[in-house]
Amino acid sequence: MKNLWDPIEANKCQSDLEQRVYSSRLLGRDATLVLHGGGNTSVKVRERNVLGEEEEILYVKGSGWDLETIQVEGFVPVRMAHLLKLAKVDALSDPQMVNELASQVTRAGAPAPSVETILHAVLPHKFVDHTHADAVLAITNTASGEARIREIYGAEVLILPYVMPGFDLAKACAREFETKAKPSTIGMVLMNHGIFSFGATAEESYGRMIALVDRAEKYLKQRNAWDLTIADTPVAEKPARLEIATLRRDVALTAGSAVVMSTYSDPQSLAFARAADVRDVSQQGPATPDHVLRTKRLPMLGRNIQAYAEAYREYFSRNAASAKEPKTMLDPAPRVILDIEFGLCCVGPSAKEAGIARDLYSHTIDVISRAEALGGYRALSEKELFEFEYWDLEQAKLRRAGMRPVFGGEIALVTGAASGIGRACVEALLRRGAAVVGLDIDPNIATCAGSRPDYLGLHCDVTSEGAVANALEAGVRAYGGLDMLILNAGVFPAGTPIEKLSTEEWRNVLSVNLDANLTLMRECYPLLKLVPTGGRVVVIGSKNVVAPGPGAAAYSASKAALTQLARVAALEWGGAGIRVNTLHPNAVFDTGLWTEEVLKARAESYGLSIEAYKRNNVLKTEVRSMDVGELVAELCGPTFAKTTGAQIPIDGGNDRVI
Repeated sequence: MKNLWDPIEANKCQSDLEQRVYSSRLLGRDATLVLHGGGNTSVKVRERNVLGEEEEILYVKGSGWDLETIQVEGFVPVRMAHLLKLAKVDALSDPQMVNELASQVTRAGAPAPSVETILHAVLPHKFVDHTHADAVLAITNTASGEARIREIYGAEVLILPYVMPGFDLAKACAREFETKAKPSTIGMVLMNHGIFSFGATAEESYGRMIALVDRAEKYLKQRNAWDLTIADTPVAEKPARLEIATLRRDVALTAGSAVVMSTYSDPQSLAFARAADVRDVSQQGPATPDHVLRTKRLPMLGRNIQAYAEAYREYFSRNAASAKEPKTMLDPAPRVILDIEFGLCCVGPSAKEAGIARDLYSHTIDVISRAEALGGYRALSEKELFEFEYWDLEQAKLRRAGMRPVFGGEIALVTGAASGIGRACVEALLRRGAAVVGLDIDPNIATCAGSRPDYLGLHCDVTSEGAVANALEAGVRAYGGLDMLILNAGVFPAGTPIEKLSTEEWRNVLSVNLDANLTLMRECYPLLKLVPTGGRVVVIGSKNVVAPGPGAAAYSASKAALTQLARVAALEWGGAGIRVNTLHPNAVFDTGLWTEEVLKARAESYGLSIEAYKRNNVLKTEVRSMDVGELVAELCGPTFAKTTGAQIPIDGGNDRVI
């Protein structure tokens, strides 16, 4: 472990709370300590309220905040006096605890306090840090874990057996401190859960956390359980996109809704999935119970989704019967899949959630591997993990959850996505919750939508069948399949009369505007027909299909042929539930085709100002790329669920078209 404390940066902090923010972010930077909202930190301060009364306030990490990016407003101020009184009551249900915590928050609009707020209050130190350090979990999650922890830390650390987070854990920690804490006690280990450190300053508490975890790492290294050897596991060369998309379809049907499924065939994932003992070591449970909310208790081995779902239903029935209150079963679909061909597949309602599952399980693989090297991995019992997965507080979150985005869990592919109409389509689909694969010959395609988990920009010449095949393989491995295909890529050459139109130019225009789209439709069809709710194709045509202009023979002919291709596809693919519709834009000037110089010249040729030229249509309105993008997204949505083979103008009304 590396201590990242920088005195210069720390001295910029104006208060204990700002120091708390700084040191929390240092912890959050290290994925071997905390991941995706895991862990929590706190600081106790004295403040005066509006009545001039001095109160002791606990600032604790708020629900929904991540330590890596937390800010001052991410810490919730809670009155210490009431928390200490709560710690002395005999029993407190989860709903009661949540209510009591909320009633003692001193800042309106603050997030909900951590469920471990009372625990932070009873620890008699100003600063408290809590992480789920991989190295510590690799040691606690073994048959002799407690003895090993005592060997490493001696009296410097208190050790508690696993207790469900919340009020019971706070009570257990309070008792442990009252009876066993010594002046030399600088931390606490919760078996199968994580590690705490504390101190009088942010630097001291943070430094102790780093030092304690460093000792765990060195212990593992001394016992040849730190450096992991990954077996040579070559990746199969054959394309797997159809098999991956079929598995995603089966998972979605079991989950009852669309899902993103990301596939990772890196050496670590393949080696673990192909290990001889994978059935034994992977079917015990997660490294820490928090993970069960994102990964479920067990990964699925192979692709027998029916068997996995049935086993999950039996697991629920076994444990729900003895629960204190009625439980509502979550969907029985896996969130993590280990497959000897694919490696690791991670599932979520969005690309972000699938990515979180991947991060969590990749660290779980390391924890399992190191624990095995120490003598054998041991997770919590099925009953304990069920209690966490079906914790009343988590069930309440599900009941409060809002509606999923209209395209949540769905995947779209957009060609010509780096600018203009294509980029607007990407943005409209992302806003509606889709994961989007963008293709373009422009190298900037990789970053045109920013860096985000639900966007994959691929440099691709759509006239190359090999490049298209590679792009589809990459897109399916990233997100699992394809639900929507937006055929937008095209070229609009300079005006050329037929008598001067070269065969080379003619073929080049048809190659991009027509032939490439045939390739894309043919190659995407097997993926689109797997979509349980029906695949969707939107073709970007042109006003020139019905109202061509002189000098645009190649462009007009290519778009007319493309429109005819789309009509035939609508007829042929309807039986597979795939709907194919065409949009015909006109005079969309905020694209790369229309420079200021060209726009000015065209406007002057009509004797119009640029603004008047932009609105030279029946409705006297400007048609922008975003208008086309929005209509594309709507065509893929439920409003047009019973429409196929349509041709829709989006041109402000063109008298020649009308």
